[in-house]
Amino acid sequence: MQSLNVNRAEFVQSAAAPSQFIRRQIPSVVFAGKSNVGKSSVINRLLNRKNLARVGAAPGKTIHVNYFLIDEKLFFVDLPGYGYAKVSRGERERWGRLMEQFFAEPQLMDLGVMIVDARHKPTADDVTMAEWFKSSGRRFVLVANKLDKLKKSEIEPNILRIRETLGISEDTLLLPFSAEKGTGREALLAEILTLL
Repeated sequence: MQSLNVNRAEFVQSAAAPSQFIRRQIPSVVFAGKSNVGKSSVINRLLNRKNLARVGAAPGKTIHVNYFLIDEKLFFVDLPGYGYAKVSRGERERWGRLMEQFFAEPQLMDLGVMIVDARHKPTADDVTMAEWFKSSGRRFVLVANKLDKLKKSEIEPNILRIRETLGISEDTLLLPFSAEKGTGREALLAEILTLL
């Protein structure tokens, strides 16, 4: 298995339309999650960076598909966060169309990383996103972030509830994760490295 120098990471471009999606012959890891789930923090933790993926003070900041080139070997693709109540209906519809167009081309993704909040039952929007990942036919990993906010006794029941709510089979990896503490980082990187 090749190694990956995560310190060599650069922002490449934002895509607001399918014509701007990157279709290059290197693997793409696609990150998705609700607006306030800590998606940028997970990406930054993987890359040992503070703010490569912008951590927004206000949720709903990522409204494009953002591409980061990692060590010139693969892309991290940051999908716009969803489910933010204060976003206008027009914005939500635009987001929905962009996601439909993205998932209509399964070859744009080699591995999906869906981030959910370890503390809460997944929302209807999370269920929709999980269905998109499942229907793509591509491998995906569930990351239950904010693990550091749970008591030890809450972890297992919460993980089970996430799996059941999203209808995720046992063969899909569900990683308890803390962007804050770094828990789960090595396991997620190991999954990503299988693409190289």
